[in-house]
Order: sequence, then structure tokens, then C-alpha cells
Amino acid sequence: MDHYALDTLSEIIQEVVGPLTFGCVFPIVIVWLIVRLKINESKNRMQIVMAALEKNPNLDIEELIKKMAPKKKMLKEKLLTKLLWTSLTTLLGIGFIGFGVWLGYVGGCGASDPMASACIGLILLGVGIALFINYHMSKKMLAKEIEAEEKRLTTQE
Repeated sequence: MDHYALDTLSEIIQEVVGPLTFGCVFPIVIVWLIVRLKINESKNRMQIVMAALEKNPNLDIEELIKKMAPKKKMLKEKLLTKLLWTSLTTLLGIGFIGFGVWLGYVGGCGASDPMASACIGLILLGVGIALFINYHMSKKMLAKEIEAEEKRLTTQE
């Protein structure tokens, strides 16, 4: 194989295989792993229920399933999780923009590298700002429900 063919093969790998791997295969594998984890959790819960029924046939199944079900997050916890993701995406966006500016200032890299970093940073910053707006709107709209949820929890304790 001559040198030109190796360069062409290398370019094909860099420009086709890399984006396909990270753009298609990687997200599919992540979704598959998450679905598999949920299926395994469900199977484990079902095995526990079956074992409990074998030992005590008069057991109230509905109550047992309710006790075994994963706890639902409160509205306040969901809002705090949204605020966490808002902070992460905003800071990552600012970091990528800063890195792009630094690459442009220092030089020594391709002309597209600082621009690509800045574009990724702008996208992340935009997502972070959108999440921030969504967080504040949700906080205002759900204020009464959050108060009612907290009162209900304090009366139960």
C-alpha cells in the first residue's frame, strides 16, 4: 500500500468512523444499558415478590409492591436537579468558549480548532441559559405545590 492510500484511509477513519461512533453507536449503547438496568431491577423486584408469596400466600401483594417501588422525587428535588444541570451546562459552555479563545490567542493549532471549541461552548451556554429560564419559570409555577408537598411531609412526621 502506498503512502497516499494510507493517508486516505486515515482521513476516512477520522471523518467517518469517529463521528459515527460518538454520534450513533455511543448513544445507542447508553440507551441499551439504561433499559437493561431497568429490566434487571424489575426482574429482581418480581423475584422478591414471588419468593415472599411462596413463604406467605396470604400476603397483601399491592402493599408489598408499593413498599418496594422506588421513591418518587419531590418537586423541590426535581427543581434542584434541574438547577444542577443548568449550572453544569453553563459552566461547561463558558469553559469551552474560554478554551477556544485561549487556543486562538496562543495559536499553534488549526484555524478550525478554536472555532469548533467556541461553537460547542456557545451551544452549551445556550442550553444552560434555556435550562435556567425553565428552572425559574418552573419554580414560580410550582411554588404552591412545593409548599403543599412540604406541609404534607411535616404533618406525616
